[in-house]
Amino acid sequence: MNMSYSPEIERLLAAPAPDCVELMRHGSKSFFAASRLLPARYRDAAVSLYAFCRVADDEVDGSGASPDTLAQLHARLDSIYAGTPYEVAADQAFARVVHRYRLPRRIPLALLEGFQWDAQGRRYHTFRELLDYCARVAGTVGAMMALVMEVRDERALARACELGVAMQLTNIARDVGEDARMGRVYLPLDWLREEGLDPDAWLLDPRFCPPIARLVERLLGEADALYRRAEEGLWNLPRGCRPAILAARHIYADIGVEIRRARLDSVNQRAVVSGRRKLARVVQSLPCALAAPRRPRGHQPLDAIRFLVDAARSAIGDLPPRNVSEKAAWMVNLLVTVAERERSAQPWHPPGQHQSNQR
Repeated sequence: MNMSYSPEIERLLAAPAPDCVELMRHGSKSFFAASRLLPARYRDAAVSLYAFCRVADDEVDGSGASPDTLAQLHARLDSIYAGTPYEVAADQAFARVVHRYRLPRRIPLALLEGFQWDAQGRRYHTFRELLDYCARVAGTVGAMMALVMEVRDERALARACELGVAMQLTNIARDVGEDARMGRVYLPLDWLREEGLDPDAWLLDPRFCPPIARLVERLLGEADALYRRAEEGLWNLPRGCRPAILAARHIYADIGVEIRRARLDSVNQRAVVSGRRKLARVVQSLPCALAAPRRPRGHQPLDAIRFLVDAARSAIGDLPPRNVSEKAAWMVNLLVTVAERERSAQPWHPPGQHQSNQR
């Protein structure tokens, strides 16, 4: 990419990149397993993205969701975008990704907004409201990963965001009991009431029961639908990236499989996908790099992630075309733009009147 940077950013990009692999290895074994399939240039950026998100999330949780911590995270994000990140490995690594791929500031700001909602102990009355939360804490990661992989197609951007949302729904289904014991409930409140459960009363004594089982199954069903949709965006990724993203999709969906094996009891136990199963998913995903593209079905993006798609699209104009069809489309757009600019540069004359007749 032909980009110019300020001296501060030039120095940032030229410095050795911090190693954030250990954060991913211990923070998310599922993501770590899938990330090993990414080509090096994408893997390093993915690890950097994860490191910043992980550190920020841990700091919010570890501080008891202190407003000071959130204010500090915003200040750190300001410094990242100024090209002068704090002396924190995750910040420095993320700053390189931000400036190399020109990630729109609106996207990580939305991530911090989701963390703020957690700090406020926000509850979600409807599933639609829950999707708004998932878009911020997980759809943002999908949007940034898509930009790192130089995705240009709007539908593929939407599917990347929706994959993040699906993963977060799986997280919520897995952590029902763990969240409840911390006084948190992410299940939509109207779903709980439809099952005859009072959210506050249940939080005082969070027990597994048939209504909770039905709600967990309902949430997993919503996640499964989004996992299937997300696969349609896979074919707009660089071939080398497809196996990793498909493996991540299946490894995370397998958490739902384990929850179902436990008869949907995610109150008394936490579902875990075995290392052997993760390895099998990695191996099964390898051939998809050579598979023929699938025709997208034209799904409309979830309303919750539209703002992320719009923000991501604002960043792709500077990216060069990647293949023959993109180069052809780019050339047509360039010619149209030049023609429009030439027309706008000409003075306007009334019909039938030539320039030579004007004073």
